[in-house]
Amino acid sequence: MLWIELVSLLMVLLTLWSLIPRDEWWFRGLDFPRLQILALGAACFILMLVFPARWDIWRGVCLLLLSAALAWQLNMVLPYTPLWRKQVHKARDYKPEQRLSLLVSNVLTPNRQHFRLLEQVRLHQPDILLTLETDRVWEQALSGLERDYPHVVRVPLDNLYGMHLYSRLPLRNTEVRFLLSDEIPSIHTTVVLRCGKPVKLYCLHPKPPSPTEARESTLRDAELLLVGDHLQQQDETCVVMGDLNDVAWSRTTRLFQRISGLLDPRVGRQFVNTFHADYPLLRWSLDHVFHSADFSFVDMRRLPHVGSDHFPVFTVLQYDGPLAELLQPEPEATAEDQQEADDKIAEGIEKAEKTVSDVQIV
Repeated sequence: MLWIELVSLLMVLLTLWSLIPRDEWWFRGLDFPRLQILALGAACFILMLVFPARWDIWRGVCLLLLSAALAWQLNMVLPYTPLWRKQVHKARDYKPEQRLSLLVSNVLTPNRQHFRLLEQVRLHQPDILLTLETDRVWEQALSGLERDYPHVVRVPLDNLYGMHLYSRLPLRNTEVRFLLSDEIPSIHTTVVLRCGKPVKLYCLHPKPPSPTEARESTLRDAELLLVGDHLQQQDETCVVMGDLNDVAWSRTTRLFQRISGLLDPRVGRQFVNTFHADYPLLRWSLDHVFHSADFSFVDMRRLPHVGSDHFPVFTVLQYDGPLAELLQPEPEATAEDQQEADDKIAEGIEKAEKTVSDVQIV
C-alpha cells in the first residue's frame, strides 16, 4: 500500500511548507487547512498501523515523520477545543445592562437572499450588527433595520470590501479609516453600553492572501498588527471584530493577540469555523471577535446559512471590569514579538506606499 506512505509524506511536506516564514499566498495559504491536514494524516497513520503490508526502514521513517507532523498540527489547533484551558471565563452573574451582543456576517456581495440575514437578526436581536461585502443593494435591503438600529455607519462598496454597522446602542467618535489601502475600509467607533460604559469597537476586513485577491499577506498582517499595536498603547476596553481573512491559529493572529493583549473566547471551547459555508469538509475560522480582558463570556455560536460563503457569528459578552481581568490575564508580548510586529507593520506601510506610487505613475 505504497499510496498511504506517499500521502503521509505529502502531509509532512505540507506541514513543513507552512513553517516557511514567507508572505506569498502559496506559503501562507497552508495556515488555513490544518484541520484537514490533521484529519488526513491521522487516517494515514491509522491505516499504516492497521494494514502493515511490510515493515522496513522506509515505512518506519514515514511513520516517524508523520507523527512529528501530526503533533505539530495538533499543537496548532488543540487550543480551540474543550481539551484546552479556557482563555475567557464564563460570566457568573446575569447583568443585562453590562452585556454586549454582536452579530458579524460576511454576506457575499452577489448573494441576494437578504431575508435570511434579516431573519437571523430578528431572531437573535443583537445590539451590534456588522455586515461585510455589502454594496448599495444590500444597504437598501437592510434599510428596514434602521427603525430598531438608529445608529448606522454606511460604507457601501462594489469591490467586495463594503461594510455597514448597525447599532441599537449609541455610537461616539465614529471614523471610517483606510489604514493601508484606499480600497479597504475599517470602522473605528465607541459604543456605549446600557450601564454607560464606553467600549471601543474596531471593525476590520483586510484582503486575504490568494491568487485572486492579494498575492501576499503583507498588508493583511500589517493592518491587523497596526490595530494591535494601537490597542497596546491605549489600554482600553475594546472589541475587534470582522472577517480577518486569517485563521485563529495562524502565527499572525496569535502575534496580534500578544501585541494587543486581547482574548479569544473560542480558546478552550470550539473552532467556530465560518468559511466555506457550502463545503463541510473545507471549513476554517475566518470571522472573529476578540476583546479586552475586562469582558466575560456569555455565548458564541455559528448561525445558519444565509446564502453567503460565510456563516454569521453571534457573540454575547459581559463587561465585568477588574474582576474579569483578575481571572483571565492578558496575553503578553515579548521583546521579540514587538520587534516582529514592528517589522511587519513597517513592511506593510512600505508596500502600501509603493502601491500608491505605482498607481500614480501609471
